[in-house]
Amino acid sequence: MKNAPSFLGYSRLAAEITAGKTDQREQFDFSTEHPLPKPGAPLYENLRAPNQWPSETALPGFRDVFTDYMTKMSEMSIAFTSLIAEGMHLPRDAFDKYFDQDQQHKLKIVKYPALSTLDQEAGVEGQGVGPHKDSMLTSYLLQVTNHRGLQVQNVAGTWIDCPPIPGTLVVAIGQGLEALTQGVCVSTTHRVLSPSAGSGARLSIPFFQGVRYDAEFDELDEVGVGNVPEDIKEQRRRIIEKNGGRIDDVEFTFKKGNKAKTLGEATLRNRVKSHQDVGERWYPDVLRDLREEWAAAK
Repeated sequence: MKNAPSFLGYSRLAAEITAGKTDQREQFDFSTEHPLPKPGAPLYENLRAPNQWPSETALPGFRDVFTDYMTKMSEMSIAFTSLIAEGMHLPRDAFDKYFDQDQQHKLKIVKYPALSTLDQEAGVEGQGVGPHKDSMLTSYLLQVTNHRGLQVQNVAGTWIDCPPIPGTLVVAIGQGLEALTQGVCVSTTHRVLSPSAGSGARLSIPFFQGVRYDAEFDELDEVGVGNVPEDIKEQRRRIIEKNGGRIDDVEFTFKKGNKAKTLGEATLRNRVKSHQDVGERWYPDVLRDLREEWAAAK
């Protein structure tokens, strides 16, 4: 991954940082195929690029299988968000204006080693990936192995286990969807704990539905997917009031008033924050700006 500004490719164990701590996982990052951006394109367009696939000799059929999977998941995710629109009493195509004609979607193949293989003290809770919110619209997680570890945070701030259920996907809401729906669809705060000692590695394959990178936060606040009915907004307010407010360990950053003006800029900043080795090589100015923000917040 470090050899390309797209954040696509292989990422070694413990190369990623979430919530200020090192994640104990290794992974491949892929996306629907795109050519390299044209000269003069916004910096976030570097996120769209050709994949770095394992060789066909080493893994015969690997590329074809996962290309097909991304194609099918892309279609399914568009259908799913059309149902969300209907559920909010909006037209089925309410989200369509926020999709590019060749919309980029992403996929990871992730391995979380068991605690017994990590150099950590006994009794310490391992961080597979720390508390975070996904950037885009919706995410669909295939839990490949029968491990517990995935947890989501409810409105009261309690961490809830999401054990694997055969034949199902775990669906998470991303920050992009929260922004587009003016807070009705709340982004899912979640984390993964390392597998217990002796249980073997946990494997998962999350798919991330993309959204148009050039969408501006000012527009999302004022327009978004349209006029969300007040009765739908009221349902969300009642849930929060019933629980005495909302406790969330992760800040919602996809809003105007921050450094990022577009969804693409916000996504790039999140990637640099997580993969600082890539940031140091390809985006030193973005990483420097983030570090100044972190220092000022202390």
